[in-house]
Amino acid sequence: MSFLIPAAYADAAAPAGPAGTGFEWVFLVGFLVIFYLMIWRPQAKRAKEHKSLIGNLQKGDEVVTSGGIAGKVTKVSDDFVVIEVSDTVELKIQKVAIAATLPKGTLKAI
Repeated sequence: MSFLIPAAYADAAAPAGPAGTGFEWVFLVGFLVIFYLMIWRPQAKRAKEHKSLIGNLQKGDEVVTSGGIAGKVTKVSDDFVVIEVSDTVELKIQKVAIAATLPKGTLKAI
């Protein structure tokens, strides 16, 4: 059956190029530096600031949760915070759900 299909012979191998000059390492190192400066460092800074915010919560602070609920802290425990949303409503939430603290008197102005 070889008379129907012509035999394909491989061409001579292409000559090998020069060995790596190390230029590809420049791209790898550059990518890692950009990754560190644009992603890793800002995220670590935000995490550190949030940890400080959570650690410094005190009774009387006015806070906003990550869900957008604003209230005044009435009780602080290890993992949870009780916030007063109105005169008769208090919510118990996890500390990590607090997104920001507000300046004193902000809730009265709202």
